Amino acid sequence: MKIKLNKIDSKVVHSNETYNVIDNTELDSLVVSKTELHPGKNTSGHNHSGQEEVYIFTNGKGSMIVGEETYNVSTGDIILIPDGAFHKVWNEGEDDLIFTCVFDGGRNH
Repeated sequence: MKIKLNKIDSKVVHSNETYNVIDNTELDSLVVSKTELHPGKNTSGHNHSGQEEVYIFTNGKGSMIVGEETYNVSTGDIILIPDGAFHKVWNEGEDDLIFTCVFDGGRNH
């Protein structure tokens, strides 16, 4: 199966004034999820034991904290999130900050 990074669709997991989160549900062991974080907004921040994640930024600019590190992020950046590390994203641009997350197992956040 082939999908485009900005065309991930299947199941809307969250949709509100902060962001839209859409999961692709074709795989059994991995979740591929697109987040459209609206301008001036941020994710709530969280961590999960037993789950690593990869964030692939495909549009916009902002910043992201992972553990004790803060990164400026923009289109084309990839952030690796270790098991159990706290992470949070801020949209600091005028457009949606769009990123794709890939993680194993079921959604627990």
